[in-house]
Amino acid sequence: MTINSAVRDSGGFVTVQGEVTNNGTSEFDANDWVGNETALSASGASVAGAVLVDEAGKKRYYVLRDTEGKCLCTMKLLSIEPQETRPFFAQFPSPPESTTSVEFELPTMPPAKISISEG
Repeated sequence: MTINSAVRDSGGFVTVQGEVTNNGTSEFDANDWVGNETALSASGASVAGAVLVDEAGKKRYYVLRDTEGKCLCTMKLLSIEPQETRPFFAQFPSPPESTTSVEFELPTMPPAKISISEG
């Protein structure tokens, strides 16, 4: 996974965008990235389990959902072939404007420090 941007917009959201590349030797499905929360199962193979962690503010920001409970994120991350790359996005509530760095966490992946830019 490569994160290309984390942009805060004037509507109070942060959108994280990047790419998922399958560096393995068999097909990859993002089923484990949905997380354990039962309500997110409607999102299927996706990055619905992602969170932004504001360590200084001691808060976690979860991927936003629509009225049907589906994440505001890339879904259907299924059958990613070896060496195939696909784009992804996930939208979160925005941390305070004073917060410019957060940790991006996704189940089964190590956390990554990312900077939030203004959109």
